[in-house]
Amino acid sequence: MDKAEAILAGLGGADNVVEIEPCITRLRTVVRDGAKVDDKALKAAGAHGVMKAGTVVQVVVGPEADTLCMDIEDLL
Repeated sequence: MDKAEAILAGLGGADNVVEIEPCITRLRTVVRDGAKVDDKALKAAGAHGVMKAGTVVQVVVGPEADTLCMDIEDLL
């Protein structure tokens, strides 16, 4: 499993992701169900941090945010 696939799985899978966009060092996402987001899986996939506020999840991934976002969008 590559990094994009692992992050998507940590966000609860493709069906759980409503929106995703890169923001400098983060992936800003909106998910259907925040309870499906697995912080440990995201960190194991290489995330430096995870911030959640309801259905809004920010995954800190560093300068590769743009590339990862495009890879995840291809998987959606």
